[in-house]
Amino acid sequence: MGTSRNQTAVTLAQVAEAAGVGESTVSRVLRNHGSFSGKTRDRVMTAVERLGYVPNRIAGTLASTGSRLVAFVIPSLSNIVFADVLRGAGATLEEHQYQAVFAVTDYDPAREEALVASMLAWRPAAVMLAGYEHTERTIKMLRAANCRVVEMLDVDGTALDLAVGFSNRAAGRASAEFLLKRGYRRIGYVGHDLDRDTRAGKRYSSFCETLSANGVPLADREIYREASSVERGRLGLDLLLARTPDLDAVYFSNDDMALGGYFHCLALGIVIPSQLAIFGYNGLDLGRVMPQALSTIRTPRVATGQLAAKLIVDNAPSQVIDLGFELIEGATA
Repeated sequence: MGTSRNQTAVTLAQVAEAAGVGESTVSRVLRNHGSFSGKTRDRVMTAVERLGYVPNRIAGTLASTGSRLVAFVIPSLSNIVFADVLRGAGATLEEHQYQAVFAVTDYDPAREEALVASMLAWRPAAVMLAGYEHTERTIKMLRAANCRVVEMLDVDGTALDLAVGFSNRAAGRASAEFLLKRGYRRIGYVGHDLDRDTRAGKRYSSFCETLSANGVPLADREIYREASSVERGRLGLDLLLARTPDLDAVYFSNDDMALGGYFHCLALGIVIPSQLAIFGYNGLDLGRVMPQALSTIRTPRVATGQLAAKLIVDNAPSQVIDLGFELIEGATA
C-alpha cells in the first residue's frame, strides 16, 4: 500500500530526541555554528539521515536576527548572461551558507516591482538586481528595506547601495570607435527591445553618439520589440540589408543576435568581413569557437556575480565597482 501524502513532517524535536541531545544542539550542528563535539555531530547527522529530516530554512530565517536568504530578481534565464552571474554568485553564497532564490522579470519593470515586493516579504539579507532602472515604488521599497541591495551589470547611474558591473555607455562607445578605426562608414544596427533592456539602450545611444561625433551617422537600424535571439538576429539582418544593401558593417545588440547575422551571411554567400563586418556584445564562448571568431565586447559576468556575493557576505560599505570589459578584435570585423 502507498503512504499518505498527508503525513506530518519530521520535526527538530524528533531529531533531538532520536540523537539524545537538546534542540539547540541539533540547530547548532545543522547550521555548523557554535560549539559541539564530533561525536555529537555524528549522532545528530545519523538521526537526520534515518528520519529523513529537512531543516525549515524559512522558519530559521524568520526566527533569527540574521537572514541567510539572498533574492535575485533578474530579467531572463534564456540569456546565458544572467546564468553566468548566478553561477558566479552561487558558489560564494553557498560557501558562506546563504540560500539563493531567484525570480524572472522578462524585462518588465512592473513585474520587477511585484517580484521585489514578494521577495522582501521574506526579509532577505540582500536583493540583487540587474541595472539601475526601476519603478519609483521599487526604489522606495528597496530603500526602506532592512537589507543590502546590489545592482549588477551596469555602473552608468546612481546606485541605491552596492553596484558591480561595467559601463554600458563605454562599451557602446568602444564598439563604434573600433569600427571607425577599421574604416567602416556605412554602419547599421540590429537589436532587441531598447525600452525594456535599458543597458542595451545605453550601448546603442552611446554607439550612435560616437558615430555622429565622427561625422558618420548610423545608416539604418532594425529593432525588434521582443527579446533577443539568434533567429531574430538573422531575420533582422535580412530586413536591414533589403532596405540598405550598401552597409559595410552591422553592430548587434548582443552575441546571440550577431550569431544569427553571421548565419544569414553564410546562407547568402556574403563574405565576412570583406563584404560585411559583424560586431557583437557579451563575449560568449560560442562566438569564440565560430569558424571566424566573433568581434565583440567580452563582459565579466561570472566575476560580477562572485564579487557581488562577496560584498554581501562581507557586509561591505556602499560602493560602486567597475570591473571594465575587454574588446575582442576577432575575425568578423
